[in-house]
Amino acid sequence: MSSTTNYFENVPRSDFETPGRSRGLSDVIRWRYLLHLLVRTGVTTRYRNSVLGWTWSYVRPAAQFLVFWVVLGIFMNLDRGIPNYAVYLFSGIVVINLFSEGFKNATISIVNNAPLVRKVFLPRQLFAVSAVIVSFVHFLPQLALLFIVCILLGWFQHMTILGILALLAGIVIVMLFSLGTGIFFGAINVRFRDAENIVELLLLLATWASPVLYSWTAVQMAIVDKLHWPGWLVDLYMLNPITQGVELFHYAMWRPATEGLVSAPGYDGLAMMDLPPELAWNTLWTFLIAVGTLLIGQMVFRRLEGRFAQDL
Repeated sequence: MSSTTNYFENVPRSDFETPGRSRGLSDVIRWRYLLHLLVRTGVTTRYRNSVLGWTWSYVRPAAQFLVFWVVLGIFMNLDRGIPNYAVYLFSGIVVINLFSEGFKNATISIVNNAPLVRKVFLPRQLFAVSAVIVSFVHFLPQLALLFIVCILLGWFQHMTILGILALLAGIVIVMLFSLGTGIFFGAINVRFRDAENIVELLLLLATWASPVLYSWTAVQMAIVDKLHWPGWLVDLYMLNPITQGVELFHYAMWRPATEGLVSAPGYDGLAMMDLPPELAWNTLWTFLIAVGTLLIGQMVFRRLEGRFAQDL
């Protein structure tokens, strides 16, 4: 008995871990085997007992696109000034879907896994991170469909390496922003379930507050020319990470697919709109904003997670 006691007395205290203490997002890497299990479970159970299965990943965005295209593009003529409006619209919809699913599922991830949170210790951030990764997996079929349409319209002839980098940057920015906001509201949602209603409201606004159904030039004309408000409001609008993600997708997918159309012989339609100002610099700034949102969300999460078990 004494030898056992002496053995533990000789072990440095730095080798012990305080039970229940989280190291933040770094625990996601240390517990990556559990993250893999959560992601696999989230992917395989979403369409369990469903007749169409993964086909729903194509049906839902297609139905969403058709509603917006018919009602807004045809009936309300919001496609004025935007050539190849169908691809323009779908390029923005896939970005909004990526953000919306990741943000919403990360917000409710802790509450939905309440039995695990109450009974065992594990890094709670795993639930939010896995929710965002699952949303990315469900986003891939939509992206594949967008690629197919753009390739048929001549995307390959006008694509550039810079466009591919813009596509990847848009995905990273949107996923970081959805994770940061999801962790923030997910922590608050454990104590105050009103957070879910706030998130639903924010997701409703996200579709209309980004140039998905309209062009960024319409915002500029409305703010500067019609309302005569200062131009820095347009710059502030462009610093929305979701807006930047949408514009990066437009640059990477819609522009190459449309350049061939507007330059085709006999085309007498709309001209290509101008690039948003400071697109490259705004990509850097919105990336930093997304990282800052993630850090703030993590700070709030770690401050509140000590009471998760009691509040659940």
